[in-house]
Amino acid sequence: MKRRLDQLVAHPSAMLLAAQLIQVLAWPFLEPSVVGRTFLGVIGMLAVGSAVLAVRRTPLVSRVVLWLGAPAMVLTLLEAVFPDTDPIVLASGLLHVPFYLYVSYAMLRYLFHDDEVTTDEYIATAAAFTVVAWAFAYALSAVQVVWPDSFSSPAGSDQAWFELLYLSFSTLTSVGLSDIVAVGSHARSVVMLEMMVGVFYIAMVVSRMVGMTMMRRR
Repeated sequence: MKRRLDQLVAHPSAMLLAAQLIQVLAWPFLEPSVVGRTFLGVIGMLAVGSAVLAVRRTPLVSRVVLWLGAPAMVLTLLEAVFPDTDPIVLASGLLHVPFYLYVSYAMLRYLFHDDEVTTDEYIATAAAFTVVAWAFAYALSAVQVVWPDSFSSPAGSDQAWFELLYLSFSTLTSVGLSDIVAVGSHARSVVMLEMMVGVFYIAMVVSRMVGMTMMRRR
């Protein structure tokens, strides 16, 4: 057991990616109940903690990550228990956005620090992508609090956080499959920015990883 725990700690990107994927898969089953949302909040706290560990591998880690990460963990749990409390949702978004963007930047620095591709770097590539999606989901959530009716869908104008995460992934991957539409100008600005980030991520990060992998096999 200790050996497995040591392996997990040695690969925090895997922990981060697993925690976020568990959230995505478990959300439809657990979101209706307070206990379920609390459990999701705990998983979210694990994801934030894993992100802090992932960034600690780079020289960029500083008190900034801890200052943002610690309150972000608390707000993750509070938001899971009180998902309709606007001040909590707004505060959570304003903290999670810079935290996750800083984490993604640090993880990209880790990926670009040399010309060798390791298994951990493959995992970090996927984890960094989900981190960016999470950051924009929190940004969209904050936009919805400050500017109500910023989004439209068959379910109405008030979108739950999971729906905004779905919109974020649809936008970042450029698949355009979401039935949620940004109708407010501020929301559209954030969505357009995420479109650009998604294109650049594929063009710069994924293509570089593929290119280095091909060079290593020659």
